[in-house]
Parts: sequence; structure tokens; C-alpha cells
Amino acid sequence: MSKQQGCCEPLVSEALTQDGAAELARAFKTLGDPVRLRVLSLIAARRGDEVCVCEITDAFDLTGPTISYHLKQLREAGLVECERRGTWVYYWIVPARLGWLSRFLDPAGAPR
Repeated sequence: MSKQQGCCEPLVSEALTQDGAAELARAFKTLGDPVRLRVLSLIAARRGDEVCVCEITDAFDLTGPTISYHLKQLREAGLVECERRGTWVYYWIVPARLGWLSRFLDPAGAPR
């Protein structure tokens, strides 16, 4: 059966642009590290609430500077935001950015 006869619907509404593909690749590359995935998971588990960097650091057998590096990577990818309050920094998920990534994985459509 040919595609013209309607046997298969396209998986995405449009192909990614070059810029869109580069941006998605950067975000997925950031998530390609197991520590960053765990950090993101720990923050996401709060379902919109904030997590203090002290809690994140305590959850890992890594140094503070290493955790800070991974958090910086997540911030630069736009996956988390943060705010300094006194000595501590608090992190939260950016739902729109995670939605953007998940829409690409959803066969109903892809971001440009």
C-alpha cells in the first residue's frame, strides 16, 4: 500500500529545523549523564516545589563542586532555575522546558 493511500500517518507534523535540532541535541546531551538525570529526578520529585542545594548534595557521594557543575549544566540547558537565599541556593524544575522535550518524544508532534 502506498503512502498516498493513507496507510501511514507521519510521526511528526514537521521536520526539525537545524536550530531546533541543535537545541534539542544540547538538552538531550545534558540529560545523557546519569548524575544529571538523578539530580533532575530528585528536583522533579518535589512536584513543583523547591529543593535546597544542601539536600541535593546530601543525596550523592560526590563533592559540592561536582554537584554544582551538574546543576550548572541543567541550568544552562534551561531544565532548572534557581535562586540564592543567603547561604543556600534553591532549585526547581522548568515545566515548559520539560514539556518541550517530551513533545519531541511524543509521536503526536515535535517542536521546531
